[in-house]
Amino acid sequence: MINKFLQPLFALSLCAASSLALAQDVFPSKPIKLVVPYAAGGPADMLARGVADKLGPRLGQPVVIENKPGAGGHTGAELVAKGPADGYTLVLGTIAHNGAVKLYKNLRYDPTNDLQPVILIAESPSVLLVKQDSPAKSVAELLALARSQPGKLTYGSAGNGSAMHMAAELFRYMTKIDYVHVPYRGGAPAMADLLGGQIDLLFESLGTAHQQLKGGKVRALAVTSTTRNPSLPDVPTVAEAGVAGYSSVPWYTISVARGVPPSIVSKLNAEINAVLKAPDLIQRWEPLGVLALGGSVADAVKRNQAETAKWSAVIDAANIKLE
Repeated sequence: MINKFLQPLFALSLCAASSLALAQDVFPSKPIKLVVPYAAGGPADMLARGVADKLGPRLGQPVVIENKPGAGGHTGAELVAKGPADGYTLVLGTIAHNGAVKLYKNLRYDPTNDLQPVILIAESPSVLLVKQDSPAKSVAELLALARSQPGKLTYGSAGNGSAMHMAAELFRYMTKIDYVHVPYRGGAPAMADLLGGQIDLLFESLGTAHQQLKGGKVRALAVTSTTRNPSLPDVPTVAEAGVAGYSSVPWYTISVARGVPPSIVSKLNAEINAVLKAPDLIQRWEPLGVLALGGSVADAVKRNQAETAKWSAVIDAANIKLE
């Protein structure tokens, strides 16, 4: 039995313990970090910043972008996968983490098992670009140019296993051309070298290609989707341009470390879904050819599984290997 003189103190301690437990249960109670595993300025970075700007006010905490490029997007993703499973560190995932995992033989983590998908963010086709002064004015002319000088043309990417890399390797496999891959630490530096003439072509995300297209510095030869994109109605698909059956549509997710409590994953999913339905975000992305997705955690897992099956088959069939 508790001494009557100690009862007020005991009651006070119970209240304090209850308050502490409640405080610990409230998520989020501090800023959240969204890791973009590529250099600033690329498609993943653009999408992450669009989401973060609106997600912070909804959660009542800042959502801070941190660019951690390296290893084709795996440096940043590994940091998240091996970090605390508390939901305070997110990662913007791409095909490198969600579909082309078979390409990597010596990763120090397992993207499929060490990362928990939270939500599908968006999808956007890539666009095959050459510099404005390139002699290739169509896919047919580009193929003729490549075949006239095997192994001479170069293409850039955001890194090994990136959407840019896989789109170009699928193109190589289906057209039987030979060109040289130049991997960068993100899409932005790859675009800079295309503009500077250091590389010959690029499968850039449509979302970030529009600025250069409007400036007249690059020429779009084809989009990688199965249908033409409304933002570039006069640009054919790669399939229309002569490579029958070609299709490559990059998709993006937000993931956390495996082991984050389901209640936190569910809360993040719900709040990001709300962000992706914001009319001004949709209006900003649609003219760039970016389709906001959203949906359940299960939807993200299902998409990743389907894409992994597709790209694993492509990697095997095309015998794609890292340099």
